[in-house]
Amino acid sequence: MRCLGLDLGSKTLGIAISDLTNCIASVYKTIFFLDDDYDSLINPLREIINKENIDTLVLGFPKNMNNTLGSRAMITLDFKEKLEKELGLKVILEDERLTSVISNNVLIKADMSRKKRKKKVDGIAAVIILQGYLDKLK
Repeated sequence: MRCLGLDLGSKTLGIAISDLTNCIASVYKTIFFLDDDYDSLINPLREIINKENIDTLVLGFPKNMNNTLGSRAMITLDFKEKLEKELGLKVILEDERLTSVISNNVLIKADMSRKKRKKKVDGIAAVIILQGYLDKLK
């Protein structure tokens, strides 16, 4: 069985997938959706889960730097409940503080243009989220 890592934004969902041994995370895809239309993500995720034999979802949890929960964290908690209810899978929350900053820095060092970075940053953030979870498993 494999894991999916999810980086939820207001318009994008970055998705990463583990290898068959659950050791390495890699970018799977980014789904673009209308502002805050999280319901539209359920069917595409269901298709990926069935196609890739996924048994665990790891959802980035955007805590504030002082460890408090802001509005994005509350949206993420609601999305977690929706995923568990609709997809019947356990959803694990993984701290995602600074993942977007790290992702952007990696892409800047790769000399990627701002326009290209914008399309890639969510997938890289999902990889960081998922890899953090996989590393804890070992």
